[in-house]
Amino acid sequence: MNFAQFLLILQARKKIVLLTLLVTVAATLVVSLLLPKTYEATSSLVMNYKGVDPLTGMALPGQLMPGYMATQIDIISSKNVALRVVDQLKLAESPAVIAQFNESTGGKGTVRDWLADLLQKKLDIVPAKESSVLNVTFKASDPQFAAAVANAFADEYQKINVQLKVEPMKKATNYFNSQLKVLRDNLEVAQAKLSKYQQEHGIVSVDNRLDVESMRLNDLSAQLVAAQSQAMEANSRQAVAHGSGNTSPDVTASPVVQNLRVNLAQQESKLAEMGQRLGRNHPQYQSAAAEVARLRAGLNEQTALVTSSVSNNANVFAQREAALRTALADQKTKVLQLNRQRDEMNVLNKDVESAQRAFDNASQRSSQTRIEGGNDQSDVSVLNPAVPPIEPAGPRVVLNTVLSLLLGGMLGIGIAMLSEMFDRRVRSEADLAEVVRIPVLATIDWNPPRQRRFGLPHLHAPRTLRLN
Repeated sequence: MNFAQFLLILQARKKIVLLTLLVTVAATLVVSLLLPKTYEATSSLVMNYKGVDPLTGMALPGQLMPGYMATQIDIISSKNVALRVVDQLKLAESPAVIAQFNESTGGKGTVRDWLADLLQKKLDIVPAKESSVLNVTFKASDPQFAAAVANAFADEYQKINVQLKVEPMKKATNYFNSQLKVLRDNLEVAQAKLSKYQQEHGIVSVDNRLDVESMRLNDLSAQLVAAQSQAMEANSRQAVAHGSGNTSPDVTASPVVQNLRVNLAQQESKLAEMGQRLGRNHPQYQSAAAEVARLRAGLNEQTALVTSSVSNNANVFAQREAALRTALADQKTKVLQLNRQRDEMNVLNKDVESAQRAFDNASQRSSQTRIEGGNDQSDVSVLNPAVPPIEPAGPRVVLNTVLSLLLGGMLGIGIAMLSEMFDRRVRSEADLAEVVRIPVLATIDWNPPRQRRFGLPHLHAPRTLRLN
C-alpha cells in the first residue's frame, strides 16, 4: 500500500474517522468537566551544600556525594515522614476519615498506614535543575488542605533530618562514655604500675642518676688507669731496689743516704790518712775506724729503710689498684642496673603515654559527638512555604481536548484501516491491476449526476475516458 492508496482509503472512510474523533473529543470533554478540581500546593526547600557543619566546623562529605539529593527525595517520600504528617495534622482522629477507611478497606490495617499511603500517592517531589532546591508538591481537592499537607511534609522532613543526624551521634556518645571508663581504668593501672616501680626502687629520675653514675664510672676508669701506671712504676722500682739497692734511684735520691755517703767517704779518707801515719792499734785510728763502721751501718740501715719504703709504696699502689678495680666493677654493675631500670621505666612510661593518648583521643571524640548529638540545627531551610492555590491544577480541559484530538484522529484512522481490511474495495487502477494481475488499458471516470433545481437528476451522467 502506497500513500495514494492510504489517502483514498481515508477519503472513503472519512465518516468513520470523523465519528470516532467526535466521540473521543466529546467523551474527553465530558470526563474533564465531571472530574473534581485538583489543587497543587508547593513548598520549596533549600539544601545546605556548603559541606561544613555550622556547629562543629567539620566537613560533611556525605552532602557532597552525587546521590545526596536522591537520598533526600527518598527520605521526604518515605512512609515514616508520611506517618508523621498524619500525626501532625491529626487526620486519623477525624470520624469521616475513619468511616471512609472502614468503607474502603473493611477495617483491615490501621487508619494511619492507610492515610500515609494515600498521602504518598499524591505527593510529588521534583529537584530544581542545577540547584540545591527541592519542590515538595501535594495534590488535593481542597486548596487549604493541599497547602497544609505540603508544609507539614516540609516541616516533618526537617525534623526527621535532624533526628537522623542526631540519633547516631547519641548512640556514639553512649559508646564513647563506656569506652572512656575502660580507657580511664587502663590509664590508672598504668600510672599505678609506674608509681609502684619508682617507689620500690627509690627512683625519682633515672636519667639524672644515670648521668651522675656514668660520670663516676668514667672517673673511676681514669683513676684505675692512673693507679695501674703508678703500680707498674712502683713494682719496677721495687725490683730494682731489691736487686741492687745501692744503685736504686730511690736510694740514690734519699738525702739521708747522700749525707751518710758523703760522711762515710770523708771518714774513710781520714781513716786511710791516719793508717799511713798511725798504727791500727792507735786509739785515734781505732776511733776513726769505729766511726766509719758506724756510718757504714747507718748507710746500710737507711738503704734498707728506703728499699722497704719502695716496697711498701708498691704494695700501697697495688692495693689502690685492686680497690679501684673493685669499685669500677661495682660501678659498672650499678650503671647496668640503672640502664635496666631505665628501660623498664621507659616501657612503663610508654604504657602510660599510650593510655593517656588513647584516653585523650576518646575524650575529645566523645566531646565532639556529644556536641553534635545536641545539635538541633537542620541543614534544610524552607525557601517558599506552600500557600493555598487560587487556580486549580486539574483537570486541564484545553490540554485534554488537544490530546483527545490527537488520540481520536489516530483511533479513527486505525478503525478506518481495520474496516478496510475486512471490506477491501477497488479504489484505483493500481488496486485493480494488483487484484486481477492484468494491465489496465483505460480508465472511465464517472461523475454522479448533479441535482436540478426541482430535485430531478440529469438523464445522462458525464463520463470521461482516459487511456493508459
